[in-house]
Amino acid sequence: MDELIFFINKVVVSGLITGCVYALGGIGITLIFGTMRFAHFAHGDMMTTGAFLSFVFAGILQSMGVVLPIPLGFAVMPVAMAITAVIALGLERTFYAPLRDRGAKPVTMLIASIGVTLMIQGIVRLIFGSGTRDFFGGTEVKEIIRIPLDFIGGTRPIVLTEPQVLMFILTAVAIVAVHYFLASTRFGKAMRAMADNADLAQVSGINTKMVITYTWLIGGALAGMAGTMLALDVNLRPDLAFNIILPIVAAAVVGGLGSAYGAIVGGLLIGFTEALAVFNWTAVLRPLQPYIPFDLPANLAVVPTEYKLTVAFIILVVTLLVRPTGIFKGAST
Repeated sequence: MDELIFFINKVVVSGLITGCVYALGGIGITLIFGTMRFAHFAHGDMMTTGAFLSFVFAGILQSMGVVLPIPLGFAVMPVAMAITAVIALGLERTFYAPLRDRGAKPVTMLIASIGVTLMIQGIVRLIFGSGTRDFFGGTEVKEIIRIPLDFIGGTRPIVLTEPQVLMFILTAVAIVAVHYFLASTRFGKAMRAMADNADLAQVSGINTKMVITYTWLIGGALAGMAGTMLALDVNLRPDLAFNIILPIVAAAVVGGLGSAYGAIVGGLLIGFTEALAVFNWTAVLRPLQPYIPFDLPANLAVVPTEYKLTVAFIILVVTLLVRPTGIFKGAST
């Protein structure tokens, strides 16, 4: 039973946390791709921007002596989301719209987004430096939640932190909200129509410019949310989300580019796969050692932790080779 609880802590909980971050980031990427047909590689740095904005506002509240029953970073997150959404729209109007008006091809837009990535990283490092910061410094402490399982014979508890629980709840709320927006609102239906066929949507009288505006606002807000929740779970640094942009893009591709529901499934799939790949299976198989004809090594992980990103890369390549449209048959890459 202790081995099972260890598996739950290291794989189920860890995979769910990572999958939530990938899903929130992947929704933004897939919505932008669906309306404008290019992979926005600067999305990860938009997540980092949202996280630093939350850090600044949380620091202001902390300096004023404000104490809340929830982390201050979580409390100020709606403000950071709104500002990140405005920044995302500003990037669209400043960099991407002029290129699109000149008939730039998707590969040109993609290269431009890489340039925007470097620009955002440079600005973040210029303002905040290159050091590591922690939301839970000073008066705030990260609450640890332990769920005892002694009633079923386990001596280990399931361990979660308060930010992780909030992440699970917030991701579920965000998924429901995105579903309602896409399925029930006029602009949501217009966004889906534009993702299916942009030219036909425009001919049908849909205001495509307004749809693009809503897409960037929603994508930016979700990026701010994902970055803040990730920073609350780990340390905050200038390359916070830059290192996970590949898994986020992979989540969007695996689920089906242009499909928000596919990004959610793809994010959770890659999150759990990464957790399973780096898990030390010796810890679970050790009770079965008498029945195994060879000695178990000290570490029986599929890939070392430092190479975890290769898992997302392999899944991405296999998906492009076997099913380019993804699980939910989104736009072909």
